[in-house]
Amino acid sequence: MSKFFLHQLSLKGATLVAAVQFCTGLFAQESRQGAYLKMKHTERQLTYGEYGHTLNNIQAFSKDGYWLAYDTRNDDTKIGSTASIEVVDTRTGAVKKIYETKNQSEFGPGVGAVAFSPLKNEVVFIQGIRNANAERPYSLTRRTGVAVDLSRPNEPIYLDARDVNPPFTPGALRGGTHAHSWSGDGHLLSFTYNDYVIEQAAKKDSRLADLRMVGVMVPGRVLLPIDETMENNSGEMFSVVITQVTEHPLRGTDQISKAFDECWIGKSGYVNPQGKAVQYSIAFQGNVVNAEGKAITEIFVVDLPNDPLSLKKGELLEGTQTSRPQVPSDVRQRRITFTEHGLEGPRHWIRSSPDGKELYFLAKDANQHVQVFAVSPNGGGIRQVSFHNFSVEGQVNISPDGRFLAYSADHAIHITDIKNSRSEAVTVKFTDEEKPVGAPAWAPDGKSIAYNRYVKSVQGSFLQIFLVTLR
Repeated sequence: MSKFFLHQLSLKGATLVAAVQFCTGLFAQESRQGAYLKMKHTERQLTYGEYGHTLNNIQAFSKDGYWLAYDTRNDDTKIGSTASIEVVDTRTGAVKKIYETKNQSEFGPGVGAVAFSPLKNEVVFIQGIRNANAERPYSLTRRTGVAVDLSRPNEPIYLDARDVNPPFTPGALRGGTHAHSWSGDGHLLSFTYNDYVIEQAAKKDSRLADLRMVGVMVPGRVLLPIDETMENNSGEMFSVVITQVTEHPLRGTDQISKAFDECWIGKSGYVNPQGKAVQYSIAFQGNVVNAEGKAITEIFVVDLPNDPLSLKKGELLEGTQTSRPQVPSDVRQRRITFTEHGLEGPRHWIRSSPDGKELYFLAKDANQHVQVFAVSPNGGGIRQVSFHNFSVEGQVNISPDGRFLAYSADHAIHITDIKNSRSEAVTVKFTDEEKPVGAPAWAPDGKSIAYNRYVKSVQGSFLQIFLVTLR
C-alpha cells in the first residue's frame, strides 16, 4: 500500500512519513470525521441582493474583521462585465458600494478579485483598461491593479503603471496584472501577469507566445505622460517580473512555460536552506515538461532581497518589442517538488503557514481522491494532510494561527487540523446547485469563516456570502 502511494506521487527523496501518514489515515478515517473539537457551529447569511457577491480567494476580510470585500460577479468568468466593488459589515449585514467603473459595458472595463490590505482599510482589485470597447475588450493582457481607500470611495489609485508604447518604461508593465495579493506586512503586492506587447508580436512571429508570469510591486511611483487614449497610466508602485519562463521547456529540466497561482511565504518570511532569514519570498506553480514529454505542474520558490527596493536593479526590466520584461539581477527561482503527476485537482493557489515552514497544495492520493499535501519551502519530503474518502473541491485557506485548513469538499465546508489531520464539516452538505463555491475566508481572529454559495430566488440563482461562527 505505501509503495503504491509513493509511486503515485513519485517523490525524489520521499520519506516514509508520507506513506505512514496515508496508511494511518485509512484506519483512522472514521475517528477523523467530526473530531474537530466537537463544537457546535452557527451560520448566517450576510448578503441578500439579487446579484453576485464574489469573495476573493485570499484577504477578503478587513484587518479588524468588520468588513468583507467582494465584487458583484455572479459568474467567475465575468470580470469584464462587472461594474462594482462592495463591502458588507460582518456585524450588521449593511452593504456599501465603494467603487463603480465609468462607461461600463459588456466589453469592460470590468472589476473583480478584491483583496483587503493587512495594514489599512484599503483594497486592491483588478480593473480592465479604461478604454475597453468591442474592438479592445477586457482581456488577460488588458487589466491593471487599482486600490481604493474605504474612507474615499470611488477614488481609484492606480498601482501598477502601464506603458505599451516603445521605448518602454522601467517599473511600468506592458500588459495585464491579476490575482493581487499583499505581503504579510502590507508593503508589497504580488500578481500574475500577461504581456500585451508579446501577445501582439506573437501574431507575426510564431516563435513568441504570451506566457503567464509572476511579479511584484514595490514602493516607488512610476510617472508617465498623460495619455488621452487611456491605454497607458502612471502607477503608485514600481512593478517587476520575478519568474523566468520559456516557450519551449526542455524535457526533464526545471524550465517552465507558465508561472502562476502564487503566495507569499510566511507572514514575515521563512528560513531558507542556508539558514538565512528571508523576509520576502514567493511560492508559485510552474508548468514543466517531464522526461516522458508530459506537461505537469510543480512548486517553485523565489527569494526576494530583504531590501525590496533593490528589485529595481537589472537590465531591461521593461522588456523590448520582442522580449518579455527581464527579471531583476539578484532574483533566482528554484524548484522544490519533483513528482510524477504534479499538482492536481481544482484550480487553487498555493498557501503558506504563517511561520513559513510549510506550503499547502492539492494533489491526488492513492485512491485518486484530491487531498491537501504539505511541503517545506526548502523542499524535501511531502506530507499528506487531509485523508477524506472524497475529493477536496476547491481552494484551501489557513487559519490565522496556522492550526487549521478550511476548504470545500463533499459539498460542504470542512476544517482540518494540520497536525493530526482530524477533519470536520462545519456546514451541512448542500445540493449540487447550492454547494460552496470558491475559497472560504478566515476572519482575522480565527473564530469565523466566510464563504460563497448560490441561493435561489424568484429572479434566479445568486452568489451570496455566508458566515460560519466556530464555537
